[in-house]
Amino acid sequence: MSNKVITIERHIIEEERSSNGATGDFSGLLRDLTLAIKIIHREVIRAGLVDILGATGQENVQGEIVQKLDEYANDVIFRAMDHGGHLCAMASEENEDLLKIPAEYPKGKYVLLFDPLDGSSNIDANVSIGTIFSIHRRVTESGDGTEADALQQGYKQVAAGYTIYGPSTMLVYTAGRGVFGFTLDPSVGEFLLSHPNIRIPEHKGIYSVNEGNYNKWSPEMRRYIDWCKQDDPERNKKAYSLRYIGSMVADVHRTLLYGGVFLYPADVKSKKGKLRLLYEANPMSFIVEQAGGRATDGMGKRLLEIEPNELHQRTPLVVGSPKNVEEVESFLQGTR
Repeated sequence: MSNKVITIERHIIEEERSSNGATGDFSGLLRDLTLAIKIIHREVIRAGLVDILGATGQENVQGEIVQKLDEYANDVIFRAMDHGGHLCAMASEENEDLLKIPAEYPKGKYVLLFDPLDGSSNIDANVSIGTIFSIHRRVTESGDGTEADALQQGYKQVAAGYTIYGPSTMLVYTAGRGVFGFTLDPSVGEFLLSHPNIRIPEHKGIYSVNEGNYNKWSPEMRRYIDWCKQDDPERNKKAYSLRYIGSMVADVHRTLLYGGVFLYPADVKSKKGKLRLLYEANPMSFIVEQAGGRATDGMGKRLLEIEPNELHQRTPLVVGSPKNVEEVESFLQGTR
């Protein structure tokens, strides 16, 4: 085992050196984003000591109550990223329209999509929350970015990642060459490589889903959940364990490290699914695939191949260990 101390910046630089034709723009983008995440971390860990907990009294474009810390994180990311010259535009779960780069700043060749604070309904309960991001290379030629730059299929992402603010703050990201986890060391103010080359287990007897929606699901989905709870001696299967936090970052992070499956299926209330394709499902699916897992819409469609047609498009999601995802699909497609 190497005893090198590898910061996230050093890792980014080393990855850049191994890429033909690298110009440094992408590395600069990630450095700016890491700074924004450190600032958000600082406020998250002292949120109870300052006037930043609770709701603002406003609703976001999704019709959800905006939390003060949600609004703060959204603003921090935009202000950290708007002037570096790396981006042509941004899009956030919290804003209805595309976020344009101010006219006085140069426009770059990437577009950033982000959920500034996933799981924000858990803020006041001191439950783990996180930031999710997705980076695409622009498709327009130059100047201001447009929605066309943001509305790209997930497999075209050049990078994706998330930060989980929990007992420790950890940043997990992929640039298409494996998945790496970095833990923030507050004593030196640096993200240090703690989880090199993360690989998801092939199968685990764990499922993660909001069972409060059970009566709203399809009969096929209910059958799968019922099956998870039962012993199946013929298949040498014991009942699966349920693990659900209610913060997507935390639930997928646990699934990535321990194995199993995270599900957010469509139901009678959310017929197109509830998770946001661009800000949540695509980046998390890209990460899990890079770690050897699978991500689908539950009906055989690879999540990263879904064609987006609007900024706040929603989708069902089944993501996790490859054999677990295969089990879910066999029920939802009626082959089991």
